[in-house]
Amino acid sequence: MPTEFEAKVLDIDAEAIAARIVAAGGVKVGDEALLRRYVYDIVPGDESRWIRLRDTGREVTLATKEIAHDGIDGTHETEVVVGDFETANELLGRLGFVPKSYQENRRTSFTLYRAELAIDAWPLIPPYLEIEGQSRDHVVEVAGRLGIDQADLTGENTTKVYARYGIDLAAYPDLRFP
Repeated sequence: MPTEFEAKVLDIDAEAIAARIVAAGGVKVGDEALLRRYVYDIVPGDESRWIRLRDTGREVTLATKEIAHDGIDGTHETEVVVGDFETANELLGRLGFVPKSYQENRRTSFTLYRAELAIDAWPLIPPYLEIEGQSRDHVVEVAGRLGIDQADLTGENTTKVYARYGIDLAAYPDLRFP
């Protein structure tokens, strides 16, 4: 299963970070888009592995995610493009998977030094920056070019990010913007 090299910088000023990305040579590749996803347990009660069906507005993907640890290189992901969000959800249902949650977020996407950057806004929490690179060192390097210290990076998943703000994400099986 391929390793995902990704880190988040929490509680950002989205406009200021967007300006820093562009000033550092980054290119905006996607205006704010609504992302929607269903999350399914692979094994009920095992929060270290799950299935994600996501619609970015440009493509629909199906992925398995497995967390080894909370570091930049701590998540393994296998992802494929699928044709249709609702049909894929129906297929998963026929296979016995029931979504444990539906979630929305808004994302503005950039590229910088061969890394993918996203400013994500989620309901109930402050926005954060996500940096996905080719290696752990690449993620740290790109963060440094934005003036972000390695100590400010986290590899925590969305559930743990919400927990930092005192929110149990499991209590929101339907997480949408008002």
